[in-house]
Amino acid sequence: MTKVRALVLERQHELALRDIDLPLETGPGQVKIKIHTVGVCGSDVHYYTHGKIGPFVVNAPMVLGHEAAGTVVEVGPDVTHLKVGDRVCMEPGIPDPNSKASRLGMYNIDPDVTFWATPPIHGVLTPEVVHPANYTFKLPDNVSFAEGAMVEPFAVGMQAAHKAKIAPGDTAVVLGAGPIGTMVAIAALAGGCARAIVADLAQPKLDISAQYQGVIPVNIREKNLIEEVGRLTDGWGADVVFECSGSPKAWETIMALPRPGGVIVAVGLPVNPVGFDVSTASTKEIRIETVFRYAHQYERSIALLASGRVDLKPLISETFEFEDSIKAFDRAVEARPSDVKLQIVMG
Repeated sequence: MTKVRALVLERQHELALRDIDLPLETGPGQVKIKIHTVGVCGSDVHYYTHGKIGPFVVNAPMVLGHEAAGTVVEVGPDVTHLKVGDRVCMEPGIPDPNSKASRLGMYNIDPDVTFWATPPIHGVLTPEVVHPANYTFKLPDNVSFAEGAMVEPFAVGMQAAHKAKIAPGDTAVVLGAGPIGTMVAIAALAGGCARAIVADLAQPKLDISAQYQGVIPVNIREKNLIEEVGRLTDGWGADVVFECSGSPKAWETIMALPRPGGVIVAVGLPVNPVGFDVSTASTKEIRIETVFRYAHQYERSIALLASGRVDLKPLISETFEFEDSIKAFDRAVEARPSDVKLQIVMG
């Protein structure tokens, strides 16, 4: 163990920048990374404000942060594809490679996965971390650290687009224009959708999404979404509907949005169980897909960023120094409608 400075969630509502003991020995198949940029995620903020997410409860001090990019400073034995000086981003979940889920290729749903900043696993808002090389990905020269730290949330969008089985020219509807909803829309467009109808209550969020070619913003305070989708599709419905708001209310009318034979992808997580219109889903033969984090999406996400086809830089609302980490989290708690992604630079 090495004593290092970190942003520690002591307990619900209490953050501290202080020294803490963390494991920093680089073993076989591992690399040590000097952290450069860390994104502030909604789950980090939720642990801060609520002290838990579902069954994951903060029972002991925990370092926050899981969206990160940095530079390799040490390479352990048996690592051949990375070297000291490589700029990288890291996939924060480490599964058991021998689990049944991993052997089926669905390592994201391995029950034994350890995930940064998910109790009791420490996150990466600290100067250096050790991580498996196989879950560490080299960044091309034209992809910045800030963009590298955006790969983690973008991978959720990529997983959603992948699960939707998008066909070129599809019309998508995205419910919710928060960080994940906007990235889902971007991924859907990159995956072949001709347009993405993005619906939300907050106009500033819609304005940010509308910067992207192919996005059609709909403020549901002002317009009826079902009528708007009907108008834009000549009454047929959308090919793909992504539910990214996590609002139980969204499920009350969601079956009216997809076309017959269309698909609904559940991305947002309602706190409580929701009602589900099985009859309409059946008579329209709606396919339902679900998303939990991502699997095999990092290399694809980085490739899209490097190609220039996807630009996530407009989503970075503000950057804070490491010493101002608590300010960054308090700003995130405010949930300003104009904020998409706040980031912390380690210096």
